[in-house]
Amino acid sequence: MKPLRVYLVEDDEDLREEMVLLLSRTGLEVQGVADAPAFYKAHALAPCDVAVLDIALNGEDGLSIASNLRATGPIGIVMASARGAVHDRLEALHEGADAYMVKPIHIEELVATVRTLGSRVRAMMPAHAERPAAVSAPPPPAPPRWQLTEGDWVLCDPAGRALKLTTTERAFLACLLREDGKVVSREELFIGMDVAPHDTDPKRLDVIVSRLRRKAMQAGLRLPLHAVRGAGFQFIR
Repeated sequence: MKPLRVYLVEDDEDLREEMVLLLSRTGLEVQGVADAPAFYKAHALAPCDVAVLDIALNGEDGLSIASNLRATGPIGIVMASARGAVHDRLEALHEGADAYMVKPIHIEELVATVRTLGSRVRAMMPAHAERPAAVSAPPPPAPPRWQLTEGDWVLCDPAGRALKLTTTERAFLACLLREDGKVVSREELFIGMDVAPHDTDPKRLDVIVSRLRRKAMQAGLRLPLHAVRGAGFQFIR
């Protein structure tokens, strides 16, 4: 049977190297990393059986890593912290930890905990099955964009500043924003606004655009609304 694979996430370099050395001497396959991105990268390449996570990491903390890991399938999670209060332990268990150990950690106790969790994890895996795909780092939040809110009656910029719209302006912008940056022809805009293209002044759209730009300027907004000669209009969010 292959030795248990353990990843130790600890940002104190001296402590990390010492613990990796001591754990490796017990027959475990141990790799130490300093932070969440390094852990996610290693775990994606070769999923571990047990993760030992320091809580107070730079950037994403150990509790967040534990929460992400718990959703991926069988894995043992040991939290390590200098804090030993009951509410700290309960928070770690709530986030998905199987065990909570207070620093300084006795290596014999950690080894026994890791082996118990590792055996339990492997028993949960079907025979000859590969470990499930590892968790990857959570995607960064999407950057804020221009959007219509309040039933499409208000246009908001990425900073949350608002511009109230008339019925015509609302219909015009709704058509453009649905296309998400693509150029929309005048005919398509009229149809989307429920206006017969041949029964209206072709300059009507230019009037709407001019009014919107003026309102936006008065509100301190720089409207990313562009006229594309011979093609139509586009709104770059």
